[in-house]
Amino acid sequence: MNKYIQYIMLLCVGFSFSQTKNDTVKSISELSELVISTKLPNDYSKLANQVVAISAKQIDFQNFQSTAELLSNSGALFVQKSQQGGGSPAIRGFEASRVLLLVDGVRMNNLIFRAGHLQNVITVDESMLDNVGIFYGPTSTLFGSDALGGTVAMTTKRAKFFNETKNKFTGGINTRYSSVNKEKSIAFTLNYAATNFAALSILSFNDFGDLKMGKERNHNGDYFGERPTYVTTVNGVDQLNSNNDKYTQVGSGYKQYNFLQKFAYKTSSGFEHGLNFQFSTSSDINRYDRLTETAGSGLKFSEWYYGPQQRVLGVYSLSKEKALLGSDLKLNVAFQKAKESRHNRSFGNYNLQNRNENVMMYSVGFDLDKKFTKGELFYGFESYFETLNSTAFANNINTGVRTDLDTRYPNGDNNMMRNDVYVSYNEKISEKTVWNAGARIGYTTLKSTIADDTFFSLPFTSISQGNFTYSETFGIVHKTSNNFTLKANVASGFRAPNVDDLAKIFESAAGIIIVPNKDLKPEKTLTADFGFVIQSDSKKIKFENTYFYTRLYDAIVTDEFLYNDQSTVLYDGTTSQVFANQNKGKAFITGVSTNFSGEIIPSLLLNANFNYTLGRVIENGNQSPLDHISPYFGKIGIAYSKSWANFEAYMLYNGKKEASDYSTSGEDNAQYAPVGGMPAWETYNFKTGFNVYKGATLFVGVENLLDTQYRVFASGINAPGRNIYGGLKYNF
Repeated sequence: MNKYIQYIMLLCVGFSFSQTKNDTVKSISELSELVISTKLPNDYSKLANQVVAISAKQIDFQNFQSTAELLSNSGALFVQKSQQGGGSPAIRGFEASRVLLLVDGVRMNNLIFRAGHLQNVITVDESMLDNVGIFYGPTSTLFGSDALGGTVAMTTKRAKFFNETKNKFTGGINTRYSSVNKEKSIAFTLNYAATNFAALSILSFNDFGDLKMGKERNHNGDYFGERPTYVTTVNGVDQLNSNNDKYTQVGSGYKQYNFLQKFAYKTSSGFEHGLNFQFSTSSDINRYDRLTETAGSGLKFSEWYYGPQQRVLGVYSLSKEKALLGSDLKLNVAFQKAKESRHNRSFGNYNLQNRNENVMMYSVGFDLDKKFTKGELFYGFESYFETLNSTAFANNINTGVRTDLDTRYPNGDNNMMRNDVYVSYNEKISEKTVWNAGARIGYTTLKSTIADDTFFSLPFTSISQGNFTYSETFGIVHKTSNNFTLKANVASGFRAPNVDDLAKIFESAAGIIIVPNKDLKPEKTLTADFGFVIQSDSKKIKFENTYFYTRLYDAIVTDEFLYNDQSTVLYDGTTSQVFANQNKGKAFITGVSTNFSGEIIPSLLLNANFNYTLGRVIENGNQSPLDHISPYFGKIGIAYSKSWANFEAYMLYNGKKEASDYSTSGEDNAQYAPVGGMPAWETYNFKTGFNVYKGATLFVGVENLLDTQYRVFASGINAPGRNIYGGLKYNF
């Protein structure tokens, strides 16, 4: 059966078909039918802050290998990668724990989300998504802590009732094959529909082989990142091997398994009950950047990999229109479990180090929506309680002897609790003007204990914090004419320090160790957005521009630190310079985002976007580069649509990141960039698709058409070379 499916995938090439005229990422004002959050009015064009959405049709049409690839190819935000099995979204110069990830309204961010680079977004399979909303700037008022740079709200497909499907059973199968990594992916969907009951099941599998980089020289730089050697262990002995194909990034492949199950039940009294279960796990995923680090004439590591990254989500939901004081009600009670682990050993050292983290999250969300004649009020309460169990051991791969090892996080009791209330009001005060205002207040506690400090003695054995948190927002949209609209928004954001910020001991890069700083305080931001929209009378041509300026107060920055009055310590056999997370006074981030869309001739559309960000830390009157600030980037494309087929050609581009603009914290991964910084790059891509018969879609695409060799800023793995991919999608 597997061989048959692979054969079909190899033969069937095409691109997912859509009858919409524009299948590129659209401004949210053009997608007001999407429900990307229950905390927003349905008419998203009246929002003062910048929002972009990716619909289900666009997700099908783009047909990328993972949610990380979907986001990075949208041109709407920046995505860093340390390995193929990863992807860390960055919005307006904020990344990782400063960007909030939501799945079906439940926050993924937990007490060990780090400030570096994350892989969690790949645990939400793109084949299960109904839409993705990208909110720019501080959105803490709507969504809570961590939403400093913005929020990525992922909404999965829902179970549909009989009045929506007209058939008891509907579903489909979606397959894809990619040449650049010999990807083989398949997803099965089945929906059962009755009048008052519905059930949805989705099962998907992805098999990604070793990723091939481009072979052609980037005209903005030189050849870089090729893989001349790799390590294997034969009969218990490490061996350095020559790579027969230096363009194949040996060790970058992995597998992923995903499952979603939803149930929905409507009662005669108007209540709708829902159950939402999600499970995702993977094979081991090599930390590719670490496997390429050199030592002498060879490689530093024989093994460095993440164990299976497991995510479990269970949600019970209850909703009803006008359930309380005339307000629509949405209640979520959720449980999440996240497991991750790190395993590494140096070349010739047969003691494998294993560090395991188990996180539990329990949450309740109570959201209410009250509609008035000219306005709409959103208010509610959220509570999250999280626990962490951090363990570690070393084992000899040849003898099996097991020994103790220092843990990544404190090895005692670790927990964090957040309790927030929020309110947001939107009102149309005239035919030309809409305003909105909102506020959130809360209290966050953190407790962490060190049960055993044998490996690294600290001047304290417990950390306990309680932080009062708050944020507010005010925005206005004014339409001066049918062709011109002004938007302005002021918003604050907050991020309470978590266990990863406060208490971990971590080697950020070779020779750099991050130690705990128990005096860390919450960081806060204040952002002003100003934008305008120019639109033709026919609405076929549209130009949007947004300028923003953000000030960070008590910004958490990783910088040089003294530990017991020493600037260096011996850690894991290496003399390392001491760094720590610190509130480094003030910092600022500013930038601009520009979007253009226009129908050149009937059925032919031009789309373009451009994003630029600048960030600096301000200390003692001096400025230094802030980490995670991407070079300018964007996307330019044309799309042609007819009833029988769609065609799209587009260019993705990034500017150069000069070496002088890299942060000294190590988070920008200068060691994985060429001398002088990361060169600019661009790729050319073409996609098309059409229906072959009722319910069946044939698709084909070519990415990085010129097979350019390049690497994305702060990444530790080269980007894919030329990729020819295809698949067959069948719905019944």
